[in-house]
Amino acid sequence: MKEEDKKKKIKIRSNNVGNRKVSYKWVVTIIIWSFCISSVMQMIQAGLMSHVTLLVACLMLFSFVLIGVIFDIIGVAVTAASEVPFHSLAARRVRGAKEAIRLIRNADKVGSFCNDVIGDIVGIVSGSATTAIVVMLNAFSSGDYEFILSICLAGLVAAMTIGGKAVGKGIAMMYCNTIIFTVGKLVSFVAPIKRESKKK
Repeated sequence: MKEEDKKKKIKIRSNNVGNRKVSYKWVVTIIIWSFCISSVMQMIQAGLMSHVTLLVACLMLFSFVLIGVIFDIIGVAVTAASEVPFHSLAARRVRGAKEAIRLIRNADKVGSFCNDVIGDIVGIVSGSATTAIVVMLNAFSSGDYEFILSICLAGLVAAMTIGGKAVGKGIAMMYCNTIIFTVGKLVSFVAPIKRESKKK
């Protein structure tokens, strides 16, 4: 019994070491992805905001908020979804089924990417877009209302984001498998899983 306990302890330690290596790799990957996505979104926001009308700027801000809500829905859905219904679909080689299984099996990473990475980046970009819109609105006004406008617009954006995510969480929990299957289909066009040929 003592030898078996020792072997179990050794296995547990080796597994922990392996998990640490994977976690470090994931942290580095997340940092790189965060930098790239944040830079691209900030370039789009900064480059377009100064060359568009107020209406287009507001639509851009709304789109940033919508992106954050959509990815939050995906992050919640992937943690609630079950891979069992997708096994039969994968056996029949239905597009997106294997990708959905892969997403569910990596739910912690997918959820972290959608909720934390994309959510935080969209929050930062939305803040910059809000500031740009406040400057536009202040230019149209006769008086200096920049402080009041910034408070009102920031509150409106926060309310839209929080309210959208609150509604989205309910939708994600109710239709989690459908959402992940749809995401799996989209992923199959970008990063498809190679389908094994049937053995003779």
